Amino acid sequence: MMAAMERLDDIPRHWAGQRGDAIVLRDEKGPRTWAALDDARETLAAELDDAGVRAGDRVVIVGENCAAMVALLFALASLDAWIVNVNARLTAREVDAIRSHCGARLALFLPDGSPDAATHAARHGAVPMAGCGWGTILRSDIDARCTPEAVDGPRADRVAALVYTTGTTGDPKGVMLTHANVLFVAGAAVKLRALTPADRALGVLPLSHVYGLSSMCMGTLLAGAALHLQPRFTPAGLERALTEDRVTLCQGVPAMYAKYLEHLEANGRKLSAPSLRAIYCGGSPLAASVKREVEAAFGLTLHNGYGLTEAAPTVTQTRHETPRADCSVGPALPGETLRIVANDGRDAAAGEIGELWVRGPNVMRGYYRDAKSTAAALRDGWLATGDLARIEPDGAVFIEGRLKELIIRSGFNVFPVEVESVLNAHPDVSQSAVVGREVEGNEEVVAFVEPVPGARVDPEAIIAFAAASLAPYKRPAEVIVLEKLPAAASGKVLKAKLKELARSSAKAAPVR
Repeated sequence: MMAAMERLDDIPRHWAGQRGDAIVLRDEKGPRTWAALDDARETLAAELDDAGVRAGDRVVIVGENCAAMVALLFALASLDAWIVNVNARLTAREVDAIRSHCGARLALFLPDGSPDAATHAARHGAVPMAGCGWGTILRSDIDARCTPEAVDGPRADRVAALVYTTGTTGDPKGVMLTHANVLFVAGAAVKLRALTPADRALGVLPLSHVYGLSSMCMGTLLAGAALHLQPRFTPAGLERALTEDRVTLCQGVPAMYAKYLEHLEANGRKLSAPSLRAIYCGGSPLAASVKREVEAAFGLTLHNGYGLTEAAPTVTQTRHETPRADCSVGPALPGETLRIVANDGRDAAAGEIGELWVRGPNVMRGYYRDAKSTAAALRDGWLATGDLARIEPDGAVFIEGRLKELIIRSGFNVFPVEVESVLNAHPDVSQSAVVGREVEGNEEVVAFVEPVPGARVDPEAIIAFAAASLAPYKRPAEVIVLEKLPAAASGKVLKAKLKELARSSAKAAPVR
């Protein structure tokens, strides 16, 4: 089964022939079978072909998770067009910047259940497509200025998706991922999670994010399993998926699990998940306190992983057969090679912190229309991730933070993840994010905290709490309380925005 899958569009073809009457997708409009999905793929591909979409064209999809979006992904793959999936919750400026940068031939909008997508469609004068009967699909006019990219070489090595990063450290970049890149990660998800056609997976991670696209969506479907799609995370939606839909697997970001437990406590309800067999997290650092609370509530190991868009995205994953009590992100996926590179370019000693490099079938082709950034990231077949990590003798990887987010305080290195783990242990803190702020001749630590619902957080009390566990140079000079930390649709905290807030704050602590 796995060997036959060279391209994304092979998935619905294969399973429509094997399990045509089985349910594959369920969204707010109801269930869809494999046969219906493959029919929708063919119908949409034919209509897009008639509209003028060519192999090598970039096609933007603006919407939120739904069955029609999945059908469009496979339709575009059938045409050898590049999928540019964009979350409708982005601003007009952000959507238009992506469309302009990729030189899209066409933009598609999915307004049903997404007022944001409807607003974007209206701005672009989009008109209805005939579609596949799975809801409203609107399309812009063809952009005659679009030049298709060359489509050649092995079918598996052609670009399948152009995924734009969230821009946490600057302007978003378009990451070119091939069919082989995405299917390598999807295949690893099938094997490491022991997925079978009997599984029902929660589909709440945005399909516009590479974690949702490769691991959640394509991993589930590659196994012939069913995906229960939700347009965005809500605690009530997760509760319904666990109790009524009886999902067997759940993937999310750590904050999703924490907010669900807060929801249950606030409403005086107990967790019920009668069919759930495995839970996973990724996308942002996992605090030890969150891991303990989630595992105690669910009675399951919360498996952790690490990845980045440029690696399609999964690089490491904890294993079912060796559950961990710590917050390691696990060993490398089978078929990958890892290195830890020190500042001087040498391979770091065992246990030493350095930049994590990865080589494997999941590494991107490069950044679209950005040769300089591609050359900086791809070095002799290795992807320099920009993340700081260490590897223990058993192969377990521990992420220590972003290379660009490292804070140098009075000559000492401060890793934000370490400070955040301490702050997250405070009972009134739901989540935190730590950034550096330049002061004269130095850099200081600034912490942003999001309180648990109903809690009143005293910044000075948080600083005192941190002082019990952190050396003086690691302690926050300032704690800023925000009702909600700014986050991308994937749940990743946008630290670039927090750095701006930190700079605008008037308070500055003396050098310690």
